[in-house]
Amino acid sequence: METQAFQKIYTKLNQITKATCTVQATGVGNDELATVAGRLAQVVKIIGDNVTLQIFAGTEGIGTDAEVVFFGKAPTLKVSDELGGRFFNAYGEPIDGGPEIEGKEVEIGGPSVNPVRRKQPSELITTGIAGIDLNNTLVTGQKIPFFADPDQPYNEVMAMVALRAQSDKIILGGMGLSNDDYLLYKNTFENAGVIDRIVSFVNTTEDPTVERLLVPDMALTAAEYFALEKKEKVLVLLTDMTLYCDALSIVSNRMDQIPSKDSMPGSLYSDLAKLYEKAVQFPDGGSITIIAVTTLSGGDITHAIPDNTGYITEGQLFLKRDTDIGKVIVDPFRSLSRLKQLVIGKKTREDHPQVMNTAVRLYADAANAKTKLENGFDLSDYDIRVLDFAKEYSDKILAVDVNISTDEMLDRTWELFQKYFNRAEIGIKDEFMNLYWKKG
Repeated sequence: METQAFQKIYTKLNQITKATCTVQATGVGNDELATVAGRLAQVVKIIGDNVTLQIFAGTEGIGTDAEVVFFGKAPTLKVSDELGGRFFNAYGEPIDGGPEIEGKEVEIGGPSVNPVRRKQPSELITTGIAGIDLNNTLVTGQKIPFFADPDQPYNEVMAMVALRAQSDKIILGGMGLSNDDYLLYKNTFENAGVIDRIVSFVNTTEDPTVERLLVPDMALTAAEYFALEKKEKVLVLLTDMTLYCDALSIVSNRMDQIPSKDSMPGSLYSDLAKLYEKAVQFPDGGSITIIAVTTLSGGDITHAIPDNTGYITEGQLFLKRDTDIGKVIVDPFRSLSRLKQLVIGKKTREDHPQVMNTAVRLYADAANAKTKLENGFDLSDYDIRVLDFAKEYSDKILAVDVNISTDEMLDRTWELFQKYFNRAEIGIKDEFMNLYWKKG
């Protein structure tokens, strides 16, 4: 960024840590951008005239006489319809070789929407993945994370959700993406011909770690433009929030703040809530729905990151590899959408709640039968049937590579009920049995 006449320039640093420096300056605002010896930095603390700047690329090689240039503004994003189909870095600069965006300049990281302007979410958002649409249905304005082990193909699943989701715009916020994952998203979107409705903000593993902290705010600023100004149904995909939290931890540790649980900053809850609370259903039709990935370290659900995330979000989706079929599914036992009752059976077919509950009950019976088998007990005829049912239910319905409509999911589940069980074992209300249980 070029220096302008009114910018404040200082050349005496008081203190330098691994990621920050302190300079005496006046008239500087919180979150304001600056350069220190030509490296981009941001104001993170002001006490009197002492201004602490976080330097995104680190402070190595910077001397106390380095030049500090303040820009006079916080990070901004130019918003307009031109964002569609484009890829940007953490500063909102194009990385796809395309032209600069023309539009209104908006400061990122503003406050969440006033609760008075929010509406109770009631619109269905489908993904084509049965572990979500059938068992853990999402609604517009919801915020929900995928909890996944680092070796799960969560980026492939997120790319699938982006392609299949019934929404007007998809905003991707990629943090710490490997080059392969970045290309996976880019190629998937281009090949499917849906790139025009997708806006991507990407920080790769080759970019400075601390830049990740700007990505979710950039993504959500773009989302607010389309949801508020254009009344569009916007889905925001954030991956990986664990890497975002690690960047928060790096900054707070380098600023000598006392760490909280799992070496995370004490502000972790509010840092996450500030982002997730941007999920909203507006009364006049626009909405922002947030699906994020939180990778688990060794499956540890009690770690500060998933623990805090669980308090803020409305449920969670668990990815797991089903060893019986060798495919990834959304785990029916550990996943939960707290808002699904607002739409299932109302915006979906009336038999949906009963079919969902019955299938999960039978799946649980199969888990019990599996335990009996592993412990050397004899299996009953019913045990053998629920095991066969569970395998086919996983393979033909729950596997994330199956892409079908919610009605088709329900029809397939009815077919499996009929293939393996009698009417009494299913135990669904007669009115639905008479409609969907095929005779003969």
